[in-house]
Amino acid sequence: MTAVQNAALSQTIIAGDRLRPVRIWLYAIALMVLCMVMVGGMTRLTGSGLSITTWRPISGIIPPLSEADWLAEFAGYKLIPQYDVYNHWMTLEDFKGIFWWEWIHRFLGRMIGFAFAIPFVVFLLQKRLTRDMAVPLACLFLLGGFQGFLGWWMVSSGLTELTSVSQYRLATHLTAALLLLLALVWVARRMRPQPTEGRVTRFNIVSIALLLVLLVIQIAAGGFVAGIDAGMGYNTWPLMEGKFIPDGLGAYEPGWRSVFEHGLTVQFNHRMLAYAIAAMTAVLLILQARRAGLGGVHRWLVLIAVLVLVQVGLGISTLLSMVQIDLAVSHQGLAFVLASSVCAYLADLTKTHSLGMR
Repeated sequence: MTAVQNAALSQTIIAGDRLRPVRIWLYAIALMVLCMVMVGGMTRLTGSGLSITTWRPISGIIPPLSEADWLAEFAGYKLIPQYDVYNHWMTLEDFKGIFWWEWIHRFLGRMIGFAFAIPFVVFLLQKRLTRDMAVPLACLFLLGGFQGFLGWWMVSSGLTELTSVSQYRLATHLTAALLLLLALVWVARRMRPQPTEGRVTRFNIVSIALLLVLLVIQIAAGGFVAGIDAGMGYNTWPLMEGKFIPDGLGAYEPGWRSVFEHGLTVQFNHRMLAYAIAAMTAVLLILQARRAGLGGVHRWLVLIAVLVLVQVGLGISTLLSMVQIDLAVSHQGLAFVLASSVCAYLADLTKTHSLGMR
């Protein structure tokens, strides 16, 4: 590096030390978002997502405290189609079992808001944040608030005519949560003073960015799988209906509907995206090992390869078990961890490249 680049790197490291509490805070918020996503998965898989039929951003933080409060919540649930079609057998005690999952999910969302806003103000008062940092962080706060609105928009789709939420709104809510998590990781990682190890080329950056895009698409596709319970059918692997490419794909008209509404097509697309991600990860690992030797392979890439392998195994296990809840929630959570790892790696690569360490 030149003297100018060395000076810039030294200044970055000094600033990074001051930003260490900020980075820890952002990682803690990211972990809370991940927990909320997994609780959301439990809420979906236990059929609890429509148990609270009102949206009260402030007063909703207090759960029912009396028998009258519980009866009022249960009365509201009895008015929606899901109760009439599936759950008309429920007693008040049964209702409480599904209510708490949804309440915890919403409670975590509120706690994330507090956990973000209060330290943000403290860091501003401490002057740890420059204007260039404060503006993106404020945008992250707004994105988190918008996620809460999307959650209610999703729930509202199941309160009048449907017996569950719209898969389109579910996938939107899930993808927005992913983008929020990735944004938190990206901002925190870019504040880190040390660049990544090894040589960084434009090919590294473009290929990892493409991998991240594929993962975002795959997680959104997983939202459609969950939204129409596509994982409950075709519970064999590697074949579907006895074939690798099953008959009957694209059965709906117009054709685009099959991508989002036809169980066979939705699950097939999810499988194919998984194969593409696994293949791309393997190719990137092999190419980097051939170019730089095993010692030159970035540690992030090795971790990503391991996560992809475990994620594929979890996906297959979830399918074969006909969506066993613990496997399904682990599959969803690990997908977010994998995407976050790729995002962190990409942030490191771009920062190293911008410092001229190529």
